[in-house]
Amino acid sequence: MASTITLRRRIKSIKNTRQITQAQQLVAASKLRRAQEYAEHSRAYADLANELITRLSGIAEVERQPLFEKRPVKSRLYVLITSNSGLAGAYNANVLKLLTASVKADRQAKVKSCVLAVGNKGAQFVRRVSDIDLEAAYPGFGDEPTANDLRPVLNTIVEQYKNGEVDDVHVLFTQFKSMVSQVASVQQLLPSKPIEDGQATGTAISNFEPDVETVIDQIATRLIEAQVWQALLESIASEHAMRMMAMKSATDNAKDLIDDYTLELNTARQAAITQELAEITGGAEALNG
Repeated sequence: MASTITLRRRIKSIKNTRQITQAQQLVAASKLRRAQEYAEHSRAYADLANELITRLSGIAEVERQPLFEKRPVKSRLYVLITSNSGLAGAYNANVLKLLTASVKADRQAKVKSCVLAVGNKGAQFVRRVSDIDLEAAYPGFGDEPTANDLRPVLNTIVEQYKNGEVDDVHVLFTQFKSMVSQVASVQQLLPSKPIEDGQATGTAISNFEPDVETVIDQIATRLIEAQVWQALLESIASEHAMRMMAMKSATDNAKDLIDDYTLELNTARQAAITQELAEITGGAEALNG
């Protein structure tokens, strides 16, 4: 049994840790509400952008444009969205596991894998893995990212696809389902997926002013930006939710540990008192004898 001094030190240390986890839980909860609102309010726009770029890809004039060109996949770019810090449960681990599975499939298909990392955790992981090219690494954009923050990422995606450096672009992110459900997901950005059989196509777009190149280049870039932006918002909301749950679990575990060590401390104190009484009684009897 540990000494009472050791037990008191452990209890004090755990109490200090519990104060930190409680504070982080409250901070994450306060940030989660706003991040959740941002993610949910922009979903309709992101879905519409995905639908529109899919419809555009089915038009003959558009298929010949650089951003809609479909070619055999020899190199694939992954836009990996992670966090700058840990203590968020399985937030980073889930999306990194998805990246690992995707890269393994690329190796079997003899496809070169490249990563554009958003967040320090993703960049650190990719640097330790062989046969993966880290094209660029950007720190996390905070809780309220702006369009200017996302611009370098978007420009890299568009330029590499236009120049033929990559033949396929996927974004790996964590989709926010609810407070207790966040799912690591992958979404194809370029080239856009073809319209499935039986899917409504709506009105075909065939007239472009001033010309196809100018209109399609600007529209496609904005539509891709909307999808990456939504993936970023979903990831931010998921990070706060998973950090809040992780810190709540850590706080509860700290409370259980404090209770266990307090019980052990009381037992040790009682044993020490009993031993002292026995020594006193034994000494008194020795004197009387």
